[in-house]
Amino acid sequence: MSNDTSPKMIQIARESSGTETAPPVDLGARVRELRKGRKWTLEQAAKQAGLARSTLSKIENGQMSPTYDALKKLAVGLEISVPQLFTPPAAEKINGRMAVTKSGDGTAKATTTYEHELLGDALRKKQMLPYRARIRARSMEEFDGWVRHDGEEFLYVLTGVVQLFTEFYEPVELRRGDSAYYDATMGHNVVSVSAEDATILWVTSLT
Repeated sequence: MSNDTSPKMIQIARESSGTETAPPVDLGARVRELRKGRKWTLEQAAKQAGLARSTLSKIENGQMSPTYDALKKLAVGLEISVPQLFTPPAAEKINGRMAVTKSGDGTAKATTTYEHELLGDALRKKQMLPYRARIRARSMEEFDGWVRHDGEEFLYVLTGVVQLFTEFYEPVELRRGDSAYYDATMGHNVVSVSAEDATILWVTSLT
């Protein structure tokens, strides 16, 4: 796995009538909020994520920019997905709102295995996290184990061919137009088995 520092979330706030926007998420504050929400001490959270206590403390206090490996360990330890680390938590119900994301205008978030484009990112307090992903991984060996987090997930293949690996089922090959809906607490990873990087639409529940 690469140790390149994960690029910071690009947030473009556009103010227009009837559309709610949100400022960029403070990763350190978000991690601290998630940890305290679970009533974990720094020591407990660090152990759960497989990180040093000092490393977690520096991340929470904005004293270091974590690598993608560290972000992934945090997400697995907190039982959420990596994109959810950069998404404000849902709270009270909000009605009558909408966000339009033009092609190519989503928030970019690249990793060593996936290249995410977060959609509808101007809205906060969402119940779903939709994103388009380019699948870079070509084998399970490129992952540090299973990805698992709270909620459910929907996957729809846009281009190419992917193989969906899950903890309790045999691997399944999915082509353009195929989809899968699964419990995200079950370990799961996706690799591209086509000559080119496959692209998929992913929707993750945030509740």
